[in-house]
Amino acid sequence: MNMILSIAAGGAIGAVGRYLTMAGIGHWIGHGFPYGTLVVNIIGSLVLGSLIEIFALTWSPSQELRAFFVVGVLGAFTTFSAFSLDVVALIERGEFLPAASYIIVSVVLSVAALFLGMMIFRQILA
Repeated sequence: MNMILSIAAGGAIGAVGRYLTMAGIGHWIGHGFPYGTLVVNIIGSLVLGSLIEIFALTWSPSQELRAFFVVGVLGAFTTFSAFSLDVVALIERGEFLPAASYIIVSVVLSVAALFLGMMIFRQILA
């Protein structure tokens, strides 16, 4: 139960952080391009990379605290950071073709799935 509560608390913080960051970026730069999403994805990836190294080299927090930060805060702030970690793990293992395949398939199929979902519900709800 402590794990679930840790993730939920982190998720609330991450979701609010995402909203505030995206709203601030949109207000500052504009809404014509998804700058807010781009910024949270980059920040989330930077923070996850930093945490992974901190956890590996200098700090060994409890599993609940790791889940709070990684699954909760960053998971709600951006899921792109988890995707980035998967890609880096493949590259660091020397698995360049699987990493490239994962990038291409993830992006193409995720965008295609979004379009498909939109198309299905445009037909259902129209």
